Amino acid sequence: MKNIYTGRAPEAVGPYSQAVEVGELIFTSGQIAINPKEGKIVATDIEGQVEQCCKNLGEVLKAAGSEFNKVVKTTCFLADIADFQAFNTVYESFFISKPARSCVAVKDLPKGALCEIEVIAVK
Repeated sequence: MKNIYTGRAPEAVGPYSQAVEVGELIFTSGQIAINPKEGKIVATDIEGQVEQCCKNLGEVLKAAGSEFNKVVKTTCFLADIADFQAFNTVYESFFISKPARSCVAVKDLPKGALCEIEVIAVK
């Protein structure tokens, strides 16, 4: 097992790794829309937050030797299910290979985020 870290994505906000590599699989931790340069959430709408989540995931995947088209499963969390369609509009521009997915609404997300995404990918 190998912990993955990149300075091009936000630091973990708790005691966990940005991702873990096990064999040929990469398991990312959930990414919220923290802008790594600012150290905080900058985007205030769902579209901007989804885009930042995906950019963060892209950097973690890159550090792990993977990429979006090698993602096999995503788990997505929304603070408001009413954002589902807007979420999908941005999400589909990154996950063009259409991996398996779960998407659920939750009561709250860290730092007041509107969404969070985690993935499983192959190297």
